[in-house]
Amino acid sequence: MTRTHDLRTKLKRQIEIVGLCCDHAGGNTVVDLSVLFDCQELTIKRDLQELRSSGIDIHSVVKKGVCTPYGMDPKKLQGLIVQYAALSTTSSSVDKATAVLIRKQKNTALQNIVTIQRCIDQGLVLRIDYEKTEGTISKGREIRPGRLFCADGQWRLIAKSDGMFKQFLVTKMDAVRATDKPFRKIPEAEIDALFANSFRSFLGTEQIPVRLLLSERWAKIIKPRQLFDQAEVSERKDGTVELGFVVNSLEEIAGWVASRGEGVTVIEPARLRAMVIDLARGSLKNYEGKAG
Repeated sequence: MTRTHDLRTKLKRQIEIVGLCCDHAGGNTVVDLSVLFDCQELTIKRDLQELRSSGIDIHSVVKKGVCTPYGMDPKKLQGLIVQYAALSTTSSSVDKATAVLIRKQKNTALQNIVTIQRCIDQGLVLRIDYEKTEGTISKGREIRPGRLFCADGQWRLIAKSDGMFKQFLVTKMDAVRATDKPFRKIPEAEIDALFANSFRSFLGTEQIPVRLLLSERWAKIIKPRQLFDQAEVSERKDGTVELGFVVNSLEEIAGWVASRGEGVTVIEPARLRAMVIDLARGSLKNYEGKAG
């Protein structure tokens, strides 16, 4: 068994211990957990110590077993779920994005990710050489990194550049270098707000109200409240559903509507409707003169 596998197994076990013992769930003792995970009691005790060192208040309490007596911080809980998903699956968006990154950057992939994250953590300006278009490199661009994330099979970075939030593909970074220039770290809440109205990945800072009409068939397939977390959903007597929500960019939602075909109609804005029509016409041109 390799050291990498050992570390992965340990991290997965520790997160599972938290999950099984969150609050007072299960009433498991250290002995119970050692049997459950087929390891020594000392291993479980070390796990608990490491979890406490990482900021998780988990203890063995008399008559209650191992538990988190004061609950869990939502941010910490969210981080554990994301980490556990990455440890437990092999086909996640993170895995795909990482494979793409390694294919493009090879041995520098991890170095670049670590450099970016350390600049985020330490509040240091990041200097990058960035491929704006194929064959065109913007050298020595200085940005203020805010958050690494995965979307549509790519590692991406939200950062401030020239005072504006912008999104960068890590695969397009030819060089990544930390500077010694400090900056005021971007508050998590400010970055969260950018994603609140993103359709798939962050693409803009606009706040654009959108209303769609879904046919009865599409309303059952799409399940609006799952697709759009903060959508206003109005069911009509004929079985159709009107869907209202806010996005920060129209490009992705236009492509999504166009790909649904009949049964998903844009009510507003007119700009989105025109974009969908243009996309549909462009698709039709691929088949002109090829009927039959």
